[in-house]
Amino acid sequence: MTANARRWAGLAVLALPCLLVSLDAEVLYLATPQLTADLRPSSVQLLWIMDSYVFVVAGALIAMGVLGDRIGRRRLLLTGAAAFGAASLLAAFATTPGQLITARVLMGLAGASLMPSTLALIRVMFPEPRERTVAVGVWGASFSLGGIVAPLVGGVLLTHFWWGSVFVLAVPAVLLLLALGPALLPESRDRAATGFDAAGALQSMAAVLLFVYGIKRLAAAGWQLTPVLTIVAGGALATLFLRRQRRIRQPLLDLTIFRDRRTSVALASNALSFFVHYGTQIAVAQYLQLALGLSPLQAGLWTLPSVLAYLAASFLGPALTRWFPAGYLIAGGLAGIAAGLAIMATGGLAAVITGAVVFSVGLAPAYILTTDLIVSTAPPARAGMAAALAETGCELGGAMGIAVLGSVLVASYRHAAGPALADFGLSTQATFGEAVATAGTLPPRAAQVLLEHAVPAYTSAFALMLLIAAVLTAVTATVAAIVLRPARPVPGGADVAGEPLQRNSA
Repeated sequence: MTANARRWAGLAVLALPCLLVSLDAEVLYLATPQLTADLRPSSVQLLWIMDSYVFVVAGALIAMGVLGDRIGRRRLLLTGAAAFGAASLLAAFATTPGQLITARVLMGLAGASLMPSTLALIRVMFPEPRERTVAVGVWGASFSLGGIVAPLVGGVLLTHFWWGSVFVLAVPAVLLLLALGPALLPESRDRAATGFDAAGALQSMAAVLLFVYGIKRLAAAGWQLTPVLTIVAGGALATLFLRRQRRIRQPLLDLTIFRDRRTSVALASNALSFFVHYGTQIAVAQYLQLALGLSPLQAGLWTLPSVLAYLAASFLGPALTRWFPAGYLIAGGLAGIAAGLAIMATGGLAAVITGAVVFSVGLAPAYILTTDLIVSTAPPARAGMAAALAETGCELGGAMGIAVLGSVLVASYRHAAGPALADFGLSTQATFGEAVATAGTLPPRAAQVLLEHAVPAYTSAFALMLLIAAVLTAVTATVAAIVLRPARPVPGGADVAGEPLQRNSA
């Protein structure tokens, strides 16, 4: 096998962990009814079964990315994959909610090692910028592919086997990765590093865990003291972490990366993309099912066009860098997200599906090209740290989107529907879902009157949330177009900022 063929075969191997993580996130939702009937978890336990994996991944990304830089990205990838497979087996055969939660936490720790390791290895395996951009596109497409096959694979498994079979699904992929990885993937690490900031790793993990947990509880419970204090505690720990990184000789997080405004804008654009993606996703699902009356299956099928659009755009965006500067494609992707949100805000099934497709066509290049820019501009020795920083930004952006945009939606809905809800014995704080459920218990005429108040109120709140998200994204697109525009050449081969001029640079 030639060196070039080995690199692309290695990329296929690197797509396996991404596919694995995507599958795991999707199939668990399908298995929830069966595992709930079998294990009978409390509401709090069910919350931790669903969310503990996400919390731990978000908190451990930076530590794992830097650990890969220290001990070797391939070594960490293969070790993490083996641990992920073992933890998946523990989850599959759990007999109590506590055992399943423990397994999910272990899966989160192992999963956090997979994402930055794969991106850092791509940085090393594809030194040529154009090939690397295509490779990152394949990497990003593997996530959407997992989202496409998860309902089919999960549905077959849950039809013929027990709920734990969805976790066993990880084992063959892990075995394939362990078999092929040593032969196809190169080892790379930061050879100048001599230590690992364990205290800083614990600080960063605790800060992100507290922040994400507080944001999620804020989205679920509203403005209460406990989630607010949790967020404040996370912010305080993050401040201490950053101060420590400025003082120590070999920091966990190289803060000089933020001195490059292009990298900072790329990080902000990346996080903003997932702020609006996660922040609107739940609302769209509710709108399709509760406002338009679609069944869960129908709503799920109507999401497939946007998933396929994202998959196609994952390859289209990198391909277009051959003719257009990546910075303009990033700004164009953000503009596409804003346009998609604005189309969805007009309401109706056709508008929502069309807007979701436009949104996905914009999201793919915005995410993939900003990720490529972040990883590419970092020193090769710190590729794991840069990859982890990009993924942490996505996690934090997504959590904040759920809380902020969700709060806008709920507040607007309650303001419009609150007085009418009281006439039907509902609290003015009742959700749209509660209103629809109550309508199902009322006589036909009363149910019609309740829905005539609740549905328009939710529809207008839905539109307001989407328009706010569209404006935020449009502003970010404008900033990205200015900051990430191609450098103007000047005599001597340097750009206006004195940096080396690169063809088609972001």
